[in-house]
Amino acid sequence: MALIERAPAKINLSLDVLRKREDGLHDVEMVMTTIDLSDRIELKPLREDKIEISIESRYVPDDERNLAYKAAQAFKNKYGIQKGVHICIKKSIPVSAGLGGGSTDAAAVLRGLNRLWDLNVPMEELANLGATLGADVPFCIYGKTAIARGYGEKIERLTSPPPCWVILAKPNIGVSTWKVFNRIDTDELYHPNTVKVLEALSEGDFHKLCNYIGNSLEPITSSMHPEVFQIRRAMKSMGANGVLMSGSGPTVYGLVKQENKARRIYNGMRGFCAEVYLVRILG
Repeated sequence: MALIERAPAKINLSLDVLRKREDGLHDVEMVMTTIDLSDRIELKPLREDKIEISIESRYVPDDERNLAYKAAQAFKNKYGIQKGVHICIKKSIPVSAGLGGGSTDAAAVLRGLNRLWDLNVPMEELANLGATLGADVPFCIYGKTAIARGYGEKIERLTSPPPCWVILAKPNIGVSTWKVFNRIDTDELYHPNTVKVLEALSEGDFHKLCNYIGNSLEPITSSMHPEVFQIRRAMKSMGANGVLMSGSGPTVYGLVKQENKARRIYNGMRGFCAEVYLVRILG
């Protein structure tokens, strides 16, 4: 009998890189929310003590390199599970896009195995385990809307953004998060106004939110891939209220209140890149 977990994508409403730590990682402050674009994770128990991955994507490995595989292995090791599982991943979230596709799959596996093997592990403990896999995994364990601090492991739940449409546009490139972070110059780094983003969420003020969303990594990724800036400019010129690159990119999103306006921008952006999506805020 299969167990199904939904794995929603995320967008960054604010991403601030605060400092580089002695361990080589960076302290960050990230406000994230989930959107209605999801992968589907199907878990089936196996008699043999092994982990199997099946996925129909030439861009995602189906072995121990896959973050979902690593999540299952970490879960089995942590709780001494000597059972097997087959993990079927049905991708809808674009790969290497800044939308947390790998992280949300890993988080869904941790949540799903907790249910499959009836362990009743608290969410906070799952999030701590997820932090060993990647900076976005703890947020993806919880979903909805939250601010992540530290390396990404310290999660505080937030009020959800006002209901709106999200247009996503991903150029035909992949971005290495490691390469982007490796180019950070802390003396010249742009810092978004996270306090104003938090205020906008607390007040339910859509226009204030759109005015203050920001991403420290956007100028860096745009300098490496000018397509990001071009898509951002095009989406803004078409009337999106708030436009920002998510994560380390290259996906750019626009926030819009009115459905007809959102559909018009969606249709217009399809002339700029092949991967364009029109979804709703979930968080």
